[in-house]
Amino acid sequence: MKDIEFLLLEYGPLLVFLNVLLEQAGLPIPAYPLLIVAGALAVHGNLPWELTLAAAVVACLIADAAWYAGGKRFGSGLLNTVCRVSISRDSCIRQTQSLYWRTGPRILFVAKFLPGASALSTVMSGYAGLPFRRFLAYDAGGSLIWAGSALIVGAAFNDMVGDVIAVLGEYGGYGLLAIAVMLACYLGYRWVRRKRTIRRFAHVRRVTLDELDEMQAQGCVPVLLDVRASSDDPMPGAIAFDPHAPIGQQEQAWPVDAHIVVYCACPEEISAAVLADRLLKAGYRNACALAGGYNAWLARRQAEAALAMGAVGTAGAAAAAPARASGS
Repeated sequence: MKDIEFLLLEYGPLLVFLNVLLEQAGLPIPAYPLLIVAGALAVHGNLPWELTLAAAVVACLIADAAWYAGGKRFGSGLLNTVCRVSISRDSCIRQTQSLYWRTGPRILFVAKFLPGASALSTVMSGYAGLPFRRFLAYDAGGSLIWAGSALIVGAAFNDMVGDVIAVLGEYGGYGLLAIAVMLACYLGYRWVRRKRTIRRFAHVRRVTLDELDEMQAQGCVPVLLDVRASSDDPMPGAIAFDPHAPIGQQEQAWPVDAHIVVYCACPEEISAAVLADRLLKAGYRNACALAGGYNAWLARRQAEAALAMGAVGTAGAAAAAPARASGS
C-alpha cells in the first residue's frame, strides 16, 4: 500500500486514468480503493483533485463508449458473452435486461456501484438503441458520481485512510492472503451452487429447433412461452410469460396434455427450465425447454437470411450473364 501511495504521488492522475480504464474495460483491477487514497492525498494538497476526477471520468467514458459500440454492433451476442464470465450466469442476462427496461438509461447513474452491472448496462444501452449523446450524458453523470464519491470519502476520512495504509503496509501480505482465501471460498460456493442448480433442472426435457419444426409439420402446434426479460422480436406465436409468476388463470385454458415449449436467452436454458419444471409439477405432462433458446433461433434466422441473400445474388448474376452475352 505504501507503494501505491508513492506511485500516486509520482504519477497521480495518469495512474488513476490507467487503473479506472482497465477496471471499466473488464479487468479485475479495483479502482475505487485507489480513488479513495487519491482523495486522502488531495486533501493535503499532494494531488490535484480536479485533474484526478477528470482523469477518472474520461477513463470511464472511453471504456464505456467501447462497450456501448459493442452492444450496438453485436447486441445480445455480446451481452451473452459478458454474462458468461459472471458468477451468476443463469440470471445475469434476464436480470440485467429486466432492470434496464424498468429504469432505462437512469441505471447508468448507479451502475458502477453495482457489482458486474457497469459493463452490462453500457452494453444494454447500445443494444437498446439509446442515442449516443444521451448515453454520454447519463454515463458522464454516473462516472462523476462514482469517482467523486470515492474522492469525497478519501478526503473526509483522510486520517483513517492514512492509518489503514500504515497497517496494510506492515501486515499487507497477510491481509491480502486472507482476502484472496475469502474470495476463493465465495467463488467456490457460487460455482457449487450453480452446478447444483443445473443438476436440479436436468430432468426437464430439451427439444431442438428441428424437433420443434417436426412437431409443427405434423400438425402439433405447441404453446410457445417467451420468458425473456424483454419480449421484443419474439419467435412466431410466442406468448410473453414471467417464469416466476404464479401458475394461474391463463394456464387453465391449456389441456394438461398440451405440448408446451419454453424458451429464454440464458445459458443452459435455466430460466426456461425453471418454468417448465413448475408446469410439470402443476400437471402439464409435455412441458419442455427449447435447446439453445432464443439465441439458437435467432442464429438460424440470420443464417437463413444470409443464404437467401446469397441465392438472390447468384440468381441476379446468372440472369445478367445472358444479357451481357447478347449485348456483346
